[in-house]
Amino acid sequence: MEDRFAFLTEWYDPTAALLRRYQLFYYPKDSSVEMFDVKNQRIFLRRTKYDDIHQEDLFVGNRVNVFSRQLNLIEYGDQYTANKLGSKKERTLALIKPDVVTKIGDVLELIYSSNLIVTKAKMTKLTWSQAADFYVEHQSKPFFNNLVQFVSSGPVVAMEVMGDEAVSLWRGLLGPADSAVARREAPQSARAQFGTDGIKNVGHGSDSLAAAARELEFFFPSTIGHGPSNTAIYSDCTCCIIKPHAMSEGKKCSLLSCFFFFFYISCSQFSVDRANAEEFYEVYKGVVSEYTSMVTELCSGPCMVLEIHGTDTPQTFRDFCGPADPEIARHLRPTTLRALYGKDRVKNAVHCTDLPEDGVLEVGGISVTHSCTLYALTSAPTLFPLCRA
Repeated sequence: MEDRFAFLTEWYDPTAALLRRYQLFYYPKDSSVEMFDVKNQRIFLRRTKYDDIHQEDLFVGNRVNVFSRQLNLIEYGDQYTANKLGSKKERTLALIKPDVVTKIGDVLELIYSSNLIVTKAKMTKLTWSQAADFYVEHQSKPFFNNLVQFVSSGPVVAMEVMGDEAVSLWRGLLGPADSAVARREAPQSARAQFGTDGIKNVGHGSDSLAAAARELEFFFPSTIGHGPSNTAIYSDCTCCIIKPHAMSEGKKCSLLSCFFFFFYISCSQFSVDRANAEEFYEVYKGVVSEYTSMVTELCSGPCMVLEIHGTDTPQTFRDFCGPADPEIARHLRPTTLRALYGKDRVKNAVHCTDLPEDGVLEVGGISVTHSCTLYALTSAPTLFPLCRA
């Protein structure tokens, strides 16, 4: 029999202000989908080929878009799907320490090349007390004070990483705790490539599922509260969003590396529903013909957002991004972000704030609406001539 995966999904209907439930069926043989209306007990969408959903997108807790409807996958629809897609799925904490924050793009490349995905991310600056609480199990160890001092010395990036056997896989990607040992025994590991010693050793990985649950709750609490605060300051800034297509096509890692090359930044990711995407892009409604497509793209998957600071930041960063149309950018300014990573006027890699006075509004609006964590570029030096081409 042909493979078919089933999920119970929810979709918020903004017109009726109702939460509607559908069964979503996905057929990997031809990448087709089918939807069944649970309440009305009838077919809502007949089996239709839909190339924008991939099998790796299908896991409980994720959001997928089917013809502009953003569906939350809340349960596996049958035991076969649960066994096939969910049996080995684990979530773990990947904490990137201060010494390697500027190489976050390279670390993300390792993560995604190993079929793991980042489902949550937050850049934060831990206090000494917070770092001590996080590493409380090492309190009696001789390296405890040095470890806490280092981890609280600068920004860190906390990520929820998900995938098959994610706990052991991420620890394997990190390599032995001592970077010198890692270079001898696991030369391809992150610690071998980027680590210095046993403290400045790239990152931390949960050592069990129980530890992962506890550590993820520390940074991303499910109850009231937001965990350690992010590094956004919501003043004198401009906003950048790495769009969903760049995220899904694996361009996120290269873009982040590029940002760190030219700026000092901090970072995170979020998903936006259609109503909030419409509100965010409202200024373009009736002004640009691509408005509807822009909204659809913004809510089609996870985004990354950056808060950028510096001298004359709005104009400087717009120069860094390049013209809105990637084709024009490739002709006039071939080394800008949109020339390198954009596809068309809608899928043009990044959004950047148009007007200086809108920077705080955009960053603050996204943060409040989505409870996202913001990448904060705390300084923006003059761009290299490469980016002014």
